[in-house]
Amino acid sequence: MKGAGELSKRQKRILEMIEAYMAEWGYPPTIREIGDAVGISSTSVVSYNLKVLQRKGYLERSPEVSRGLRLMREEEEEQPAASRALTIPLLGTIAAGEPIPVPDSDFSPTDYEEIAVPPDLVSNPEGVYALQVKGDSMIDALIHDGDIVILRHQRTAENGDMVAAWIKDERSTTLKRFYRERGQPLVRLQPANPYMEPIYVHPANLEIHGKVIGVIRRLD
Repeated sequence: MKGAGELSKRQKRILEMIEAYMAEWGYPPTIREIGDAVGISSTSVVSYNLKVLQRKGYLERSPEVSRGLRLMREEEEEQPAASRALTIPLLGTIAAGEPIPVPDSDFSPTDYEEIAVPPDLVSNPEGVYALQVKGDSMIDALIHDGDIVILRHQRTAENGDMVAAWIKDERSTTLKRFYRERGQPLVRLQPANPYMEPIYVHPANLEIHGKVIGVIRRLD
């Protein structure tokens, strides 16, 4: 850690936490995760110390992005852009259980936040977005309530793909594995939970809105 003697003990702990977190996960922590790790309950206090670290040249920060931190080290200054974390929109929630009805509303592109994702998870952010999972129907696929799934927008699916499925007549969306079985008129949306039943939908009543390409685990 360069020239850390000019920092307070709290700022050193924050910087060490960010370095350790990024070494383990490949992307930066949120302000709340930093506070929890170093024992600061106020997000405004964490934010103040991040501003100090930014002013002293230890990191770059994008306040409008949820995980918009980047450590300023000599090796990172020479790091190719392709190896840095990318940001994608977090568009809301998706049901991993019973489908979630979507209320009628006017959606504005400014209504969503952005999250940072590691480059080994998303190499090209075009058409990629995130949704936070609500429910436990995909727990055997290691996706739990509160996790964030990363999806690439597409309208088609192969058997076994985990997809964001829009059920038209119910105006609802759900996270399930897609199966179209030969000779069967209905599509099976299969949960990954032995205690939950599959959902059967006619193809004309179904739209695929994306395929899951990664998961960001919620940390308790």
